[in-house]
Amino acid sequence: MCQVVHFSEKKSNFHNFLGLGSELSMGLAIFAEVACSMLIIVGLFTQLATIPLMITMWVVISIHDWLLFDRHELAPAFLTGYTAILLLGPGKFSFDALVQRGRRR
Repeated sequence: MCQVVHFSEKKSNFHNFLGLGSELSMGLAIFAEVACSMLIIVGLFTQLATIPLMITMWVVISIHDWLLFDRHELAPAFLTGYTAILLLGPGKFSFDALVQRGRRR
C-alpha cells in the first residue's frame, strides 16, 4: 500500500518494464498487487488473477539479478505459490467453485 500513497514520489524511479514507461509499469504492478490479490483471496477469477502476479514476481526476480536466496527470497516463494494456484485451481470453497456448481445444475 506504500506504493499507492507515495506514487508521485516513486514513479520516476520505478523499473521501466518492456519500455512501457515507469508510471504505467508501477500502475500495473499496483493493480496486480491490490486487485489481483483481492480476487485470489475471494476466490473469483482465481487462475486468471495469478497471471499478472506471476509476471510481477518475474520482474522483481529479474531486477535483483536472480539472487533467489538473498534479501529478496520472498519473490520466488510468491511465484511458486502463484504457480501452484494457477495449476491446481482455487479450491472447493471459492466463488469460482460456486459458479461451477451452479453451471452443472
